[in-house]
Amino acid sequence: MEYFLPIAEVYVNLPLIFILSLIVGVLSGLFGVGGGFLMTPFLIFLGIPPSYAVANEANNILGTSVSGSTTHYLKGTLDYKMGIMIVVGGTIGTILGIITFSYFKDIGKINIVISLAYMYILAIIGTIMLIQGISEIDRARRKVIVRKKLHSHYWIHGLPFRMRFKKSKLYESIFTPIIIGLLVGYLAAIMGIGGAFILVPAMIYIIGMPTKLVPGTSLFVTIFVSAIVTVLHAFYYGSIDLMLVMVLILGSILGVQVGQKIGERFDSSQFKTILAILLLLVGIAIAYDAFFAEKTVRIVSDSNGTQSLSVFAKFIKDISINVPVLYGIFSIGLALVLGVGAAIIRKFISDTRRKYKQAIKKS
Repeated sequence: MEYFLPIAEVYVNLPLIFILSLIVGVLSGLFGVGGGFLMTPFLIFLGIPPSYAVANEANNILGTSVSGSTTHYLKGTLDYKMGIMIVVGGTIGTILGIITFSYFKDIGKINIVISLAYMYILAIIGTIMLIQGISEIDRARRKVIVRKKLHSHYWIHGLPFRMRFKKSKLYESIFTPIIIGLLVGYLAAIMGIGGAFILVPAMIYIIGMPTKLVPGTSLFVTIFVSAIVTVLHAFYYGSIDLMLVMVLILGSILGVQVGQKIGERFDSSQFKTILAILLLLVGIAIAYDAFFAEKTVRIVSDSNGTQSLSVFAKFIKDISINVPVLYGIFSIGLALVLGVGAAIIRKFISDTRRKYKQAIKKS
């Protein structure tokens, strides 16, 4: 069943997108990484222009990040001070990324730039994860225990203006999290990703944060970076499509909750090799789609497109054109409401189940 997206102006199968978003959400919850580097390519494969896929997936990541961050807030596993420093760098990086995005969009090369960025990054990340996964399987088979250093020192640790982060028990230069945030923000603006696959390892191995504070702080940073990306894309390009965003957010939030529950019962490191292979396959598919696949464009005239729009779709299109800033803010508000609502519902269900089990034991 196909639906016409009023902003992207293409026909898509929304139920299929919901299912894919649900699956990617499960993977995100299971492995603790953002699903943008999988969902954005999937949207491109389904016929959504890359520039629209990037913007709408950034809005989707905002919703899932709010949901996850709220959960960590309730558990007290979040370092606000460190997160704010990373957000400062992320804001600068996002602005630079939007400038880069605008340049390539103006010269008509943005689609190929997005495809190339995904192709190379998925190949690099997938290869690294595959090597790590195979090594872990081999060490487990041979029962080899590897002792790791608690914290390695690099040039970035010698930077000035040190600050004390009480929650993480660190004394670190403010430039360390700012530089990391700058890179994450830049990639988020161009590729529509949360940047967790860069941010999480950087917080553990470069900043040296306690592992229990990393997921919550990473999600906290992603909220602000994704929100900035969403507003800028809505204002400059009008590329946020609320019909698509609602389907993506609902599927992702539900999937993340399921993935986190699965992750509590199984060791996700056992599936790292499978995820690595999936990333490599998606990278290969993007390369094929960008350079070898024959493109079929479904042309929709303005009159036919307007006539086929529902009342809600026409309302969305009018708002996006007439008040783009308000439209972007509304997109963020939608993500916030759905994200916080999902986290609160999950906590309510968990508390109810715990009280029910306690009542059974007493009886």
